[in-house]
Amino acid sequence: MTTDDVKRALATVIDPELGRDIVDLGMVRDIVADDQRVGVTIVLTTAGCPLRDRLRAEAEAALGGIAGGRRVEVKLEAMSEDERDALAQRLAREGRPSATLFGPGSKTRTIAVASGKGGVGKSTVTANLAVALARQGQAVALIDADVYGPTIPLMFGLPLLRPQGHDGKIVPPEQYGVKIMSMGFFLEGDDPVIWRGPMLGKAIEQFLGDVAWGSPDILLLDLPPGTGDVALTVAQLIPDAEMLIVTTPQEASARIAIKAARMAQMTKHRIVGVIENMAYFVCPDCGARHYVFGRGGAHELARKMGTSLLGRVPLDEATRQGGDIGRPAALDPESPVGAAFHDIARALVGQPDATPHA
Repeated sequence: MTTDDVKRALATVIDPELGRDIVDLGMVRDIVADDQRVGVTIVLTTAGCPLRDRLRAEAEAALGGIAGGRRVEVKLEAMSEDERDALAQRLAREGRPSATLFGPGSKTRTIAVASGKGGVGKSTVTANLAVALARQGQAVALIDADVYGPTIPLMFGLPLLRPQGHDGKIVPPEQYGVKIMSMGFFLEGDDPVIWRGPMLGKAIEQFLGDVAWGSPDILLLDLPPGTGDVALTVAQLIPDAEMLIVTTPQEASARIAIKAARMAQMTKHRIVGVIENMAYFVCPDCGARHYVFGRGGAHELARKMGTSLLGRVPLDEATRQGGDIGRPAALDPESPVGAAFHDIARALVGQPDATPHA
């Protein structure tokens, strides 16, 4: 028996989360094949891998088929942080689909919601879009990737309590049909997050891989404003994610938002469309529209990026109030703001193939 015989046998063992065999993933080490025993060490991506017992059993069965009476030994260890990072980079280069994050056979569509600057209502848009999609029958997961300023729990009316665990995974809280994960659940009171880039990336990686998401139809990521470390991490870990750009009507906002769109082009991500938030204010007395922040900026941004203006969300005091008390406006599809988000949700579901950039 040779080491190649052992590798061929173990190539039948598939990591269920990554969808690749454990030999191809570089998880097989220290092969021993002599007259008395055949054994290996399998290095897992995390020490607390919930699939460790399953992988051990399948590896033992595979080796038992070629052992010929020899003793079978399978040891389990964990990759170092550098090894995990190297594997993640390799899979990203090879174009690993995001669906593998949710198990084999999953067809999860990942949409990252981005903006060039803060203050445009990106988190409000993400929260309401998630609710609208869920109300339209989609299984929706939402990651609050704005690690420094997590607001999604507040917008959903969720208590800031550490989530429970089950079978080695974090169980995400659910509200209005949306499964949610946020750094806000892990902070004490008003404690700030004072992290450098690598720690930010690790947090997003854990939110993707260490949470019991199931198999959502759509995963939304509420990115921090700008083009920093978190956006780069998402680009690396989810190479087939789509990008949704949020801006307000004024030219200054659109000019900054185009930076996020340009980053999507540079990282080879598809731009699914543009949403114009706070597009206009409807006078409650006369019904006239007032373009408080100007008009035309979002349309011009969409034109420049060769994508669609998916919708225009009016400025409404009730939307702000709903966000503060955890009742997103999309819960009322008959309201002007709620109707706008439901229209945008229908547009997203109706166009699974996003407009590719040049």
